[in-house]
Amino acid sequence: MDTKVIQLGIAVLETEAKAIAELKTRIDSSFVAACKYMLSCTGRVIVLGMGKSGHIGGKIAATLASTGTPAFFVHPGEASHGDLGMITDKDVVLALSNSGETEEICMLLPLIKRLGIPLIALTSRSQSTLGKISDVHIDISVAQEACPLGLAPTASTTASLAMGDALAIALLESRGFTKEDFARSHPGGQLGRRLLLHIRDIMHQGTDIPIVRDHDLLSQALLEMTSKGLGMTTVINNTGELIGIFTDGDLRRSLDQGIDIHHTLIAQVMTVNYKSLGPDQLAVEALSIMERYRVNALPVVEYSTQKLVGALNTHDLLRAGVL
Repeated sequence: MDTKVIQLGIAVLETEAKAIAELKTRIDSSFVAACKYMLSCTGRVIVLGMGKSGHIGGKIAATLASTGTPAFFVHPGEASHGDLGMITDKDVVLALSNSGETEEICMLLPLIKRLGIPLIALTSRSQSTLGKISDVHIDISVAQEACPLGLAPTASTTASLAMGDALAIALLESRGFTKEDFARSHPGGQLGRRLLLHIRDIMHQGTDIPIVRDHDLLSQALLEMTSKGLGMTTVINNTGELIGIFTDGDLRRSLDQGIDIHHTLIAQVMTVNYKSLGPDQLAVEALSIMERYRVNALPVVEYSTQKLVGALNTHDLLRAGVL
């Protein structure tokens, strides 16, 4: 039984892979025309589909919207009961129907044409009702479904999804869509956090910054480090300028040298050639600097005034989802 199950699984993947490979010959003038309609659209791309095609249509709409092409999915059954009002004369309709004869979509065709908006059809039959009335027809036919009964939409829905992805990425490239644009559409995702999150958004500020003055004792610095829990303390002078830092690593080195923490000034053992960050830098830049110089915490300085404004460590980056 195990061998048969494995063989069936492989057969499905081979059938669907073949269906996608055959789509390469359909990337032609019709594909270009569809892209041009969507690029020039001043409204939204309205995606229609029933049943399994509806599920695929929802995903295509989401992919378009997240890659710079405003789009949303409208259920054809709901459209004929009021949701057609969501479609305006500035939109483009992308309709999915393997047969091209889906009743709920065909019912909407006269209303779509009355609006005078472009209709792009993804079907397996150019001479179907939907194929003939569309402004652009893209052939997504497959030689066979992966289902051994030839009934369940499998290879055909995979082909529709792949063609939808091809349209979305072609539009993305044509629009000059960047990583930053993608991040703005995905502020909650890891890419969004890495490209949009600034150091000022996650740094410790005010009384949460570990600070001692250059005339304080090393023992006082250790108390400040312990109470703030960042693994370091900053050292400032009387005018509030940052002049050094003292880290856990500096402490270990000081103890190895037998330094008396109760009689040594922090200025005598602090690190003066320290690395720092600006508050407007991206949080991902902090990660890069920490990795490059093998440090776990950094001060944040307003470079125009050399004033200390914050502090940051690797735990802050971890909590923010940057690390």
